[in-house]
Amino acid sequence: MYLCFLFFLIISNQMQVYKRFIIWRKHHIGDRAFLLILSVVVGLAAGLAAVLLKTLVHLTNRFLLQFNIPTFVGGNLLILVYPAIGILLTILFARYIVKGHIGHGLPSVLLSLSRGGGVLPASNTYTSLVASTLTVAFGGSVGLEAPIASTGSAIGSNIGRLMRMSTHDVKLLLGCGAAGAIAGIFKAPIAGVLFVIEVFMFDMTATSILPLMLSAVSASTVAYFLMGNDLQFAFTVVGQVGLSQTPYYVLLGVFCAVVSIYFLRVTDRIESWFAKIKTPVRTLTGCVALGLLIFIFPPLFGEGYSFLTELLNGSDSLLFEHSVFAPFRDNSWIVLLYLLALILFKAVATATTIGSGGVGGTFGPSLIIGGLSGYFFCMLSNQIGLPEQSTANFALVGMAAVMTGVMHAPFMAIFLIAEITGGYALMVPLLISSSVTYLCVSPFEKHSIYARKLAAQGDLLTHDKDSSAWQLMDMRRLIETNFVVVRSGDTLGDLVEAIKYSRRNVFPVLTDDDKFVGVIHLDDVRQIMFRPELYEKTPVVDLMHDLSEGDIVRISEPPEEVVNKFRVGNRYNLIVIDDDDTYLGVLSRANTFSAYRRFVSALSEE
Repeated sequence: MYLCFLFFLIISNQMQVYKRFIIWRKHHIGDRAFLLILSVVVGLAAGLAAVLLKTLVHLTNRFLLQFNIPTFVGGNLLILVYPAIGILLTILFARYIVKGHIGHGLPSVLLSLSRGGGVLPASNTYTSLVASTLTVAFGGSVGLEAPIASTGSAIGSNIGRLMRMSTHDVKLLLGCGAAGAIAGIFKAPIAGVLFVIEVFMFDMTATSILPLMLSAVSASTVAYFLMGNDLQFAFTVVGQVGLSQTPYYVLLGVFCAVVSIYFLRVTDRIESWFAKIKTPVRTLTGCVALGLLIFIFPPLFGEGYSFLTELLNGSDSLLFEHSVFAPFRDNSWIVLLYLLALILFKAVATATTIGSGGVGGTFGPSLIIGGLSGYFFCMLSNQIGLPEQSTANFALVGMAAVMTGVMHAPFMAIFLIAEITGGYALMVPLLISSSVTYLCVSPFEKHSIYARKLAAQGDLLTHDKDSSAWQLMDMRRLIETNFVVVRSGDTLGDLVEAIKYSRRNVFPVLTDDDKFVGVIHLDDVRQIMFRPELYEKTPVVDLMHDLSEGDIVRISEPPEEVVNKFRVGNRYNLIVIDDDDTYLGVLSRANTFSAYRRFVSALSEE
């Protein structure tokens, strides 16, 4: 009893201190200044989380891979088992500790920005961090960037709400957390800011850019302080990058566009396929498939940055380490086929890891596949006798190009590669290949890997405020249900009785099971409604209008089509039905456009 009382007393005192601080802050520190202070705090926290995640995964990977049980065909028998252990631990963590689905995070962050006011659960500050560590540390073929960005976003959101900030500022701090997380994990502050602007679709305004930059710089500083000055891919550009190489980089952009579309389609198909399988079978199937893939192709183990770094530095030793293909490493054509297989199967391994219950992102895999694609393209070019090119240069440019195609974030991809390699000597090739990839992918995939499902559901906030307003408005709330209806079996007398109790001049006509069949306008019956002798003789079906598709809205139609019907047909009311023709109500032009103006005003203020 005494301990309970003591605990209650401590909590009460803490709440009093917290309330006093909030009151003091409002009187002594302006909202703008406090936002800048919090952006630094969020950046520091996100940077620490990024360093912690990266360090834990790196140390666990190094510890596990020092053990080797060879088989008669070569390879390491243990890497058949490691991914399954990681996925099982992740599933147990999600089921018994989180008690819910974790996922790779960024779609839920985007949904929070568009419909949730930037609010993310406090548990998100650690769930993705722990789950992705378990998955990737034991060899799951996914990335850490999306989980850490989700963690940073949750840190920013919860700090903003704890400090009683406005909805606009909570969203901005959420973005600061994501920028800090990406900046911290790569030591790339500009890329962190551009990630939020392009992937989270923040507007680059004077209000937003300074907090984002402060957060990104703070996180990068933490990463440099705790992890040293080494870059993720420390590298010096080989040779001169001249105008004569432009056609090669254009072709590389086209090749990377094909690879990007392949990656998007394959990951989507495999994840959807896994989602249809019951949990025990799904987990077993995924673990077996992933273990076999990694056993045959060891570079698929974990993130894969170590072997990619070796490739950039001219060595393929890690590419064939513990591989059953090691005896063929001196045959250039076999190496090319091996690289192509890695490009194709990395997408399969990533989707299998996520689909079977692992937690991770597609940011890292897109970098790996891009690096392999550039290296493969250049090696093939050199092999068939074309002028010699630098495989390392092409690998770096391929990384940016595939990331552009997958994430629809060309500037982030370009500056990320420039920052993580320590220079801007490849800026022109990066611009050429990334632009070509983006132009080629856009007609086939209009949204990034994170946003396409939200866009299909109508939940995506974009830079286009007008489009976003119509996309995000909840049309169901605008449906008016106070129209008096009549039944198809009624007569004029029943209609006249309905007119007595109606304040509207439109009367939907329904069947006995509420199926919509037409409407009657008051003007159509004004001349006969005072002739009692016609009340029983005139059925309402003889008075109604059979409406065209332009007068009817199905509840599943996108909001833009609803607006187009109002504009093109100059209609004042639209009948709303479901996909089974059941009547739901009426949308009026005046109410819809008034709601739109209020929505746009709210978006502009944010």
